[in-house]
Amino acid sequence: MASDPAAAAPRRHPVDPPPVRRMVPRDRHEPHRVSTPLELFFDLCFVVAVGQAGRELARSLAAGHYGAGGLGYAVAFFAIWWAWMNFTWFASAYDVDDVPYRLTTLVQIAGVLVLAAGVPRLFATQDMTLSIAGYVVMRLAMVTQWLRAAAGEQGAARKVALGYAAGITLCQVGWVVVLVLPHGVRPYAIPVGALCELAVPVVAELRMRTSWHPHHIAERYGLFTLIVLGETVAAATVAVQSAVDEHEELGRLMPVAAGGLLICFSAWWIYFARPVHQHLRTNRQALVWGYGHYLVFGSAAAIGTGLEVAVESAVHQAEISEAAATATVTVPTAVYLVTVWFLHSRHTKRGVAAQGMAPAGAVLVLACTALGSSGVLAAGLVCALLVAVGVLVHGRESREAARQAEPARPEF
Repeated sequence: MASDPAAAAPRRHPVDPPPVRRMVPRDRHEPHRVSTPLELFFDLCFVVAVGQAGRELARSLAAGHYGAGGLGYAVAFFAIWWAWMNFTWFASAYDVDDVPYRLTTLVQIAGVLVLAAGVPRLFATQDMTLSIAGYVVMRLAMVTQWLRAAAGEQGAARKVALGYAAGITLCQVGWVVVLVLPHGVRPYAIPVGALCELAVPVVAELRMRTSWHPHHIAERYGLFTLIVLGETVAAATVAVQSAVDEHEELGRLMPVAAGGLLICFSAWWIYFARPVHQHLRTNRQALVWGYGHYLVFGSAAAIGTGLEVAVESAVHQAEISEAAATATVTVPTAVYLVTVWFLHSRHTKRGVAAQGMAPAGAVLVLACTALGSSGVLAAGLVCALLVAVGVLVHGRESREAARQAEPARPEF
């Protein structure tokens, strides 16, 4: 994961770059730095894998296989999120947008599609072969990017790039070894492999930090959140449509659909209520914020999964109770509210009451689980109320700030 400015003097890109360029750091303060079409394409392809993991999780939860489903989802989503995050921070530092860079990024996209194809096997039979193959393809493509960065750097920056390349390569060797381990040992080896992956940026950047652009990073994370929420809405819509076509029980499905929409709309509103790039000033802030989005992305995608389960429960196709089906929506919604508050909202809230709104809302959402079949609609109403109160509080704070900014009138 990239962090502070590099020692080498960064430079801005020309308008029309040549086919092959020397890979040097981008300017941390480059104006108008926005996501590129390649980055957007990258996100859309990665969400294919997110959707695949969500559908398999929905099947597992509806059948009552909570442990196996949760573990499979956590493993698949970690692979997707970690590969996406590493590419995002690297691109913020070294995106030269030349032909080799584009081709390598397309290889990473191919890797995530292979991983997505292996997700059903991962859930059904714990066969990790295809998923690990796709993950290794993505990560080795990232190694070639770091080797290019090392070729364009010198001194400490070169050592950092080579450290990334070496660390990622060793981790991929470890994942291949996992495939030959006995099935009973793999559940213990997977967390070790994940910790090794997470340790690579920490170890590689001990000497110095690579460059990154705060506004670009905030936009990239925001766009991926948008796409994941869109996938959530799409999954819920397809589930409702299929249920109506097969069972014609629109009356039972309307509360789930309405509550789901309110949750998704509120999730968007809460995430984008305030700009966050001004908060990303130090390495520690960026580290916590970037890693914390594993829960943001994972919970946002899991909301769609829960809505699919709630729809199946409404038409009596799920093998779990109504309260358990509602919990598949309320639990990820509560996780989303608390995580977004911790990463975003708490930095702009003033006062105990304002700071406590999101955590209190999460508790109320969890309490809606006890309502059974009407719990999803109740959770949606709680989220909408949370947004409404937040808008009122923000309006009051804005008026107070405006009054304080007014110049004092002279007394005669």
